[in-house]
Order: sequence, then C-alpha cells, then structure tokens
Amino acid sequence: MKASFHGHAVVRLELDDGTKILIDPFITGNGLTDLDANTVEADVILLTHGHSDHLGDTVDIAKRTGAKVISTVEIVNYLATLGLEDLHGMQPGGAHEFDFGKIKMTPAIHGSSIDIDGKPFTLGLATGLLITADEQTVYHVGDTALYSDMKLIGERHEIDLAFIPIGDNFTMGPEDAALAAKWLQAKNVVPIHYNTFPLIEQDPIVFIDMLDKDVGFVPQIGETIDF
Repeated sequence: MKASFHGHAVVRLELDDGTKILIDPFITGNGLTDLDANTVEADVILLTHGHSDHLGDTVDIAKRTGAKVISTVEIVNYLATLGLEDLHGMQPGGAHEFDFGKIKMTPAIHGSSIDIDGKPFTLGLATGLLITADEQTVYHVGDTALYSDMKLIGERHEIDLAFIPIGDNFTMGPEDAALAAKWLQAKNVVPIHYNTFPLIEQDPIVFIDMLDKDVGFVPQIGETIDF
C-alpha cells in the first residue's frame, strides 16, 4: 500500500491492486493541497465527518469518477439526495469487508454538520477510520479530542501508519496528539489538520520531537510515505 498526505486532512491510499482511496477530499479552497478536484482519481472516497473542510469536493469527484463513498449512514443518506448512488453507510464501532479491504469506524469526539441554505444540519457522529488492506493497517484518526479508548484501539489493532490531527482549537493540539500516538502504538505517525487556517497554525516538528525516535514523519505535500 502507498500513502500520501495532501494538506489539511486529505489522504490518498493506493493499494497493490491499483485501487485508489481518497479520504476527506477538501481540495477546492484548500491552499495547502497539490490536488485538482477536476482531475484527481478515486475508486473509493472515505469521509470521517460532514464538515465542509472534510466533505469538500466529494460530490463532484464521485460523480466524475464513479467512486464508492463510505461514511456514516447520515452522511451517505444526505449524499443520496444530491444524486450519488454508490454509497455505503456505517457507524462508529462497526466494520465491513469490502472487495478492496476492511474498514472499521472508530469514535471521534467532534461535531459533524453541514450548512444548507445558510442553516446548519447535523449529520450524525464524527468518526475515525481504520483501513486494513495489503496486510497493513492505516488509521485516519479524523477530527477528535484525545480520549482514553485510544489505548484500547492501540491494544486491539496493529497500526502501521496513523494520521493524527495536531491543530488544536478544533481538535487535539500537539501535546494531546503525542499522547494519542503513544496510546495507539502506531509504528509511523504523520501530523494532519494544521496550518490550513490561522486558528490551527502549528509547528509539526515540535510534535514530532515529542514522539519516540523514528516514529513521526512530516512528509512533503503529495510525497509517498514509506511505511
């Protein structure tokens, strides 16, 4: 499996069979990304929650590529009203085997809503995503606070690569994120959800320095991550 980070919380995975997975495709309006919403390829789109900086360009990309969208039941039901058909709904705690691998949803302490005609609508619960394929497990923690069940997740799952938010204000800050990394026992950790907006400006190297040696890594945008 190949992984790459594309700014904010956007992550791409490419499996050995060529399947392309796109997570939280906030591309339009994301000044840190190297992706183009009009050309990015995707066979599967995974969404952690419904905020616009995560739902992003999902609808346009899915319509253009025919990608399957996997998220909470509330989010996929909303997307169905916008014309998407290849949808799969889940909830935190649930897992499902797809033809490309296994997805397990974990809790995330965060909101999940979207503005429609200027009014906010709640779209269920926020989540994290454990993706297991090619005999590897990647954990996109999603937008979340630190919570003690991360210890349990780390004990029950051998995590090869974890994407952990460090921006603070809306999610964990660097100190809590470092403790989350310790609890998750991830072999490799990449910080996400920082420096996109002034409120979440962070120095990722400060976070990396809090981790055990050779665990943390700050990739260049779009760089393939070796794990």
